[in-house]
Amino acid sequence: MQARGRYRGRLVAAVVVCLGAAGGCEPADEVVLYASADEHLARQVAAMFAEETGIEVRLVGDTEAKKTTGLVARLRSERDHPQADVFWSSEIFLTIALADEGIFAAHTSPLVETWPAAYRDAGGRWFGFAARARVIAYAPDRVAEADRPVSWTDLTRSYLDGRVVMADPRFGTTGGHLGAMKTHWDRTAMPGYYAAFLMGLRDNAVRMLPSGNAGVVQAIIDGDADVGLTDTDDVLAARRRGHRIDYVLAAHSHEAEPGNGTLLIPNTVARVAGGPNPDAAGRLVDFLLSERVERWLAESESANTPLGPGRTGGHAIPDPLAVDYRRAAANRLAAVAMAMKIIGGTADPATRPARDTDGNDPFEREE
Repeated sequence: MQARGRYRGRLVAAVVVCLGAAGGCEPADEVVLYASADEHLARQVAAMFAEETGIEVRLVGDTEAKKTTGLVARLRSERDHPQADVFWSSEIFLTIALADEGIFAAHTSPLVETWPAAYRDAGGRWFGFAARARVIAYAPDRVAEADRPVSWTDLTRSYLDGRVVMADPRFGTTGGHLGAMKTHWDRTAMPGYYAAFLMGLRDNAVRMLPSGNAGVVQAIIDGDADVGLTDTDDVLAARRRGHRIDYVLAAHSHEAEPGNGTLLIPNTVARVAGGPNPDAAGRLVDFLLSERVERWLAESESANTPLGPGRTGGHAIPDPLAVDYRRAAANRLAAVAMAMKIIGGTADPATRPARDTDGNDPFEREE
């Protein structure tokens, strides 16, 4: 244990961490990494890269509540004078938006030539790796086994009235998930199905929280809610702290057809166009996509699912949702706007809308 601690100390010492600022460090051989992934994981991966290559990493992180969105705004503001070399995002949808705005440059290497088409940009501007899953978390001591939702549309059922929370979709992975829902249901069900789902959530008094996916998990732990929309890594983190919480790999339909299952949220990596250290940037992109890093993240506390060709491990997802991430990214803003309008974005029970009592519930399953 002492040897491992000294080893980790040497690794972390190799990384120059400048959270919230990119200035103040001027080594001769460096790369600037903007990362919205969990800071302690990003720090260790950056240290691994520094040890392997001798290139120091200037790591710029973000906060949990506005994770990713703060760095996205920063990248946009720096477009004419880029400060970052590489962007490591904990999600995919905003990365796609930035690529379409010309923020990222194409990356080519032997490694990425065989990267799965579903998890890469056709122009090589971004690559998905080390995914986590969108899940329904619940309190096992307060939600009976027969009542545990198995589909996202189960969240509209009357027995969960007032018991469900979600993160503000304007930040984090929730907004992208809503975009994926709209994209999937527009194609597999019918236009308007997504809006009906939101109305079902509203009528079930689903509450939006300002504290991100981790706040959803905390609300369940504290007894303020019984069920919530979140990511696997937040549930696993709570379990490690000794809390009783479980989750369901919820499907997007009750139809038993492949491709209706769990939404994967890949991490993504992209090279910033015009970044100050292009050679080091390319090496860092390949390192993040390496089998070593995907295996390390799969074995880490977040148990990410590897996406590289032929790789296994981490949290196995038996039926990933078949969704076009580009279309989901394009639908994200509209999907979020609809959610904010229909659900209202308030956690104040005094403003709770009256429940529709005519018995017409498009998501209710026959008992």
